Amino acid sequence: MRYREKRHGRTAAAAALVALLAAVGGCANEPSDGVTTLSFFQFKGEALEDFTQIIADFEAENPDIRVVQNQVADGDTAIRTLLVKDKAPDVIALNASGNFGRLVQAGVFYDFSDEPVLDTINPAVQEIIADLGTYGDEVSGLGYVNNANGVIYNQDIFEEQGLEVPETWDELVAVCDALQSAGITPFYGTLADSWTGLPSFNALGAYPAGDDFFDQMREQGEETGPDSEVSFQKNFAEAMDQQYQLFGYMQEGYRGKTYDDGNAAFAAGEVAMLLQGIWALSPIKGINPDIRAGIFPYPATDDPADRVLVSGVDVVVTMPKDSPRQAEAKRFIEYLFEKDVIEEFAASQNMIPSVEGAELSDEPAIQSVAPYFDEGRIAGFIDHQIPPSIPLAAIDQQFLFSGDAEAALATLDSEWSKVAARTIPVTGE
Repeated sequence: MRYREKRHGRTAAAAALVALLAAVGGCANEPSDGVTTLSFFQFKGEALEDFTQIIADFEAENPDIRVVQNQVADGDTAIRTLLVKDKAPDVIALNASGNFGRLVQAGVFYDFSDEPVLDTINPAVQEIIADLGTYGDEVSGLGYVNNANGVIYNQDIFEEQGLEVPETWDELVAVCDALQSAGITPFYGTLADSWTGLPSFNALGAYPAGDDFFDQMREQGEETGPDSEVSFQKNFAEAMDQQYQLFGYMQEGYRGKTYDDGNAAFAAGEVAMLLQGIWALSPIKGINPDIRAGIFPYPATDDPADRVLVSGVDVVVTMPKDSPRQAEAKRFIEYLFEKDVIEEFAASQNMIPSVEGAELSDEPAIQSVAPYFDEGRIAGFIDHQIPPSIPLAAIDQQFLFSGDAEAALATLDSEWSKVAARTIPVTGE
């Protein structure tokens, strides 16, 4: 039954891709009658209505441009197919993941270095994108909206227990101990879904990865191991110990609980915190709209000034390097980044806008992480730096079951070396 469902899903995705190829190809061949038709590719299904409204407003102000939105669930596969077939959409919105970084390294996107819109964007956001991959000195994508990966906490429980948001590791442990003493479960674990270990891995691992760790790892390549200059074994031991310590504060049976179980339990006030990101707030508030939830960055250090918030660029906007409709595409992109437009989109999507000076929504969780964006104290997801062929989620899940950090870190180094041995580096011109 599962196999048949999977086949059906793949068939549907393939059909959608064929339709997309036809739609994108058709845009270039339609008679213009003085109107230029732009194809706008975007990966985010939940943003379909928001982009539809943005397009309607843009077309009302720009009657000489028509924008056709194409949304496909598997955006990474679809955009690669379009690029290979030389049918690149005029404007592209993707998730800023490792897959995007690899496309950037191929030199297929426009260079925004001299575009005025770049000057409106938070430089720390652009740095996260640059860390994924570059093509020479080019700026190949513009960060649009950002998420936040931190500890979600129930503000009412904290206030009732007289607890302050922890700013150091020792303070976080003390908060967990105080909650346990009061008969309150500190965290809800959901390791039946292996990926749910990654938010805490990313957040705690951001600290040892902060000093060009992955640049050095890529330079070492297949020589990575216990005796190399840097390695997971050498640099990540403390982060793994911290992650395991936090999972010691989970509810009984957390290995068999799912992401949805965790959201429901938090919404019901059964636990004080979740090791998740801002993306979990929508399903939580779908269950309990009145819950007061905030987010704080993992305080993995002894100095509060050293705290960083892990953030992913949820949407990055770009366009192909060569297109006969670049002037019109730029007008649409500039419109996307107007403050009132990006503010409304970010509020609807429960995200943080990248444009400096743009107002944030009144959502308490968004407001609680705003200072880290204002001060540029943000870092990207480190799993975006790890090749997808390395089964990171499974390795981390097994570690959280067994507690054997040494074995997990050795496996990560070994897998990294194997991937490096069979990979030809891609470099920009």
